[in-house]
Amino acid sequence: MGIDFKPETLLAAQDIRIAFFDIDGVLTDGGVYFTEHGETLKRFSILDGYGLKLLRTAGITPAVITGRDSKPLRVRLQALGIDHVRYGTEDKLPAAEAMLTQLGLDWSQAAAIGDDWPDLPVLARVAFAAAPANAHAEVRAIARHVTAARGGEGAAREFCDLLLTAGGHYRRLLDQARGFTE
Repeated sequence: MGIDFKPETLLAAQDIRIAFFDIDGVLTDGGVYFTEHGETLKRFSILDGYGLKLLRTAGITPAVITGRDSKPLRVRLQALGIDHVRYGTEDKLPAAEAMLTQLGLDWSQAAAIGDDWPDLPVLARVAFAAAPANAHAEVRAIARHVTAARGGEGAAREFCDLLLTAGGHYRRLLDQARGFTE
């Protein structure tokens, strides 16, 4: 397998049932592009998107809490089949708590990846916190895992692969993708 995570990292992430994702700086590179008409454009990584789909397949709920809202963002998350989303939420902790309650889960079953100060309250509460390589220093300081990849460039996929590996799903899903069946 081409993925190698520290055993203690995998142990810390093995019971995760929900993973919270920030958008800007995690699923995107953090840049915001504006058209001449004032529309917002963002670039999303296909690798990251497929990682979120793999989480769902493995029974780990991907959830998004973002301070922004836009039609392109909604279209992207809908295409990925992400059902648990809170848009335009600056105070992310209550949104995460509401999702946990809705799903009958608790903080010990939750992981999160974020890149900046608004993500800190959620990152501090989850059982497993991660940050992209280019996250703010305060976020990297509390993360149990800092990805090798930058936000919008595979950081979310690395986080997904870590959770899939820790939960014992990675090999099975990879074998299915290769067409191997038992």
